[in-house]
Amino acid sequence: MHNGFRSKLPLLLTFCLFTGFLPASGSVLCPAVASDEYYKVARNYGKDGRAGTDGRSGRDGRSGENQNIFVNSSPVNLDLSGKDGEDGEDGEHGDQPDCGSQRERVSHDINAPDGGSGGNGGKGGDGGNGGSLIVYYTNLADLRNIGVQATAGEGGRGGRGGNGTEGCNCQRRSWKVKTCEGTPGSPDYKCTDKVYRCSNGSDGRDGSDGSDGSQGRFGNLSIVNSKEPLASDTPTMKLAISQLTNKQFNLSKNKWNLRKGATSLLAPGSAIADDYREFEQRLEEAFQIVWQEKQPITSFGNQAVTLNLTDNKQVEITFAEELWVDGNTKSEANLTTFTVNYAIPKKDVTRLAVAEFANAGQNLNLKIVDLAAKSDAINTQFRVKFRAQDSLQGFSGYKTEYEGDIPNELVTRDYNRFTLALGKLKIPDEALRPSVNVDIEVVATRSLGIRSAKQTISWQGTIRKPR
Repeated sequence: MHNGFRSKLPLLLTFCLFTGFLPASGSVLCPAVASDEYYKVARNYGKDGRAGTDGRSGRDGRSGENQNIFVNSSPVNLDLSGKDGEDGEDGEHGDQPDCGSQRERVSHDINAPDGGSGGNGGKGGDGGNGGSLIVYYTNLADLRNIGVQATAGEGGRGGRGGNGTEGCNCQRRSWKVKTCEGTPGSPDYKCTDKVYRCSNGSDGRDGSDGSDGSQGRFGNLSIVNSKEPLASDTPTMKLAISQLTNKQFNLSKNKWNLRKGATSLLAPGSAIADDYREFEQRLEEAFQIVWQEKQPITSFGNQAVTLNLTDNKQVEITFAEELWVDGNTKSEANLTTFTVNYAIPKKDVTRLAVAEFANAGQNLNLKIVDLAAKSDAINTQFRVKFRAQDSLQGFSGYKTEYEGDIPNELVTRDYNRFTLALGKLKIPDEALRPSVNVDIEVVATRSLGIRSAKQTISWQGTIRKPR
């Protein structure tokens, strides 16, 4: 006997016994159980309908061409319109199920085949944008000779969803199968009728309609009172900090004023966005960094720095979030210098830890050390929550005796070591005595320049007698 068939014997025997089809001879071949394939479909007959394919999305419309022209008294007509987006395709309808033939009086519940779902409609393509136009002129009135069509393309319509098909109905909704236990003729022999049911197949869902494409934008007008084309500008640079050493970087920006009423400048019937730009002036500024931080600039590797030239001819410098920098800016003779006094990795900002908890009474203090040794540059403020064990609760709970900021006069710093004079705070004397158990939470706010961060430090222990 084939090994694969032998491995399925327990399954086939169980099915035959369950349905009462096992011959007296003990043969494993029983009616309607000639293969595994039948067992797989025994509880669901027929074949479900196939789902319809989704419709393809429409292509986006092409945007109009951008153009630069030098205007004179000669008439010019330009078509810079964006093209319409294509319509999305409709989704296919679902296929009808194959309802097949429902078997009679099987010993299990069955399901009729489900209908096929409809495919979703494709999204409509977005409309193309109108092209932008830069006009160079010496006489503003000459712009009236320019006819421009820089309209936006319409979005394509979304495809319609395909229809789902109906599921099959059962030919018989319920039936009874007689089941007997025990030996015929004996007192324990008993037969019962068990009811089994067929469930109608589910209808396939209708596909959803695709969304319409978005309308494009009208083109924009820019005007420049010049016979010469504008030079390209570089208003922004993004560099690794290590690239800034001993170098100057030239930033430039073409400054524009925003106006309204573009079509009033052009030939009648022109179509373009109402807002337009008028060139004002060209801004140029050099930038250089002066490094006075103790650590060499190369130790900060690829930390990103962004330079940006504003409309006020100021150079803004932005460092990566992972780097805290303190410095000052100076600008003269078209050169901006930024002097870096301190540069500290963010991970070194919150490396405070308790060093010592000492003394008692008004001399009680908590010493905190800066493991990164950066406290000569970073401003630090402390807030404390001081809790002592409450004897009235049988030494099982803590009572808050003080919560608030620690005044600056009660904090001393020796290089990278802070001493917090907790005993000088408004804490009851009985909470400062030796042998009292305390729970202390200190929140340190660390700041440098525009950056700040908080660190919470917790300590729990017993006030000891002074030595």
